[in-house]
Amino acid sequence: GPLRFRTLFLLSLAGGVLGAWLLLSTPVSVFTHLVPWLVLFATTVFFWGSFLRKSGQQQVTSMPSGALMAIQGVIALYGGYFGGGIGILMLAALTVAGQQVRTATATKNALAMTMNASAVAIFAFSPQINWLAALALAVGGIGGGVLGAWLMHRLPEKWLRGFVVLVGVVLSVWLFAR
Repeated sequence: GPLRFRTLFLLSLAGGVLGAWLLLSTPVSVFTHLVPWLVLFATTVFFWGSFLRKSGQQQVTSMPSGALMAIQGVIALYGGYFGGGIGILMLAALTVAGQQVRTATATKNALAMTMNASAVAIFAFSPQINWLAALALAVGGIGGGVLGAWLMHRLPEKWLRGFVVLVGVVLSVWLFAR
């Protein structure tokens, strides 16, 4: 049957904690090399799900709930570890699983908040935290969330999908170039 939000929430909570613990325990270089590929993959999947797949195929090509659980678990672990591009990864998975982009965006926001809050709870007690960087990320995250919610109610869905793909492409190019 369809996967319940509660299951995705619990996976996000556990993945955020485990990812934060991994970040504090391992070198960043390994995961940093994967980031551009993950974002590019997610952008491609979201583009396919948004623009190339025929709308009548939605139910036929929906992702099985077990696959979505596994993907969300990996995304949550990654989110707690590094976090770059988690939104586009979750949008890709949720839209391929059959959610409309507005529903997927709301689900993504709640799950991202969950994995980020659980990771912050771990980082807050670490001597390795840079509080100035944390403040800058918090301001940017809140600002982006408010702007995103405002735009969500004012732009056509096709524009929103195009914007997500554009951001994914720009982010991928930037991550590969740096």
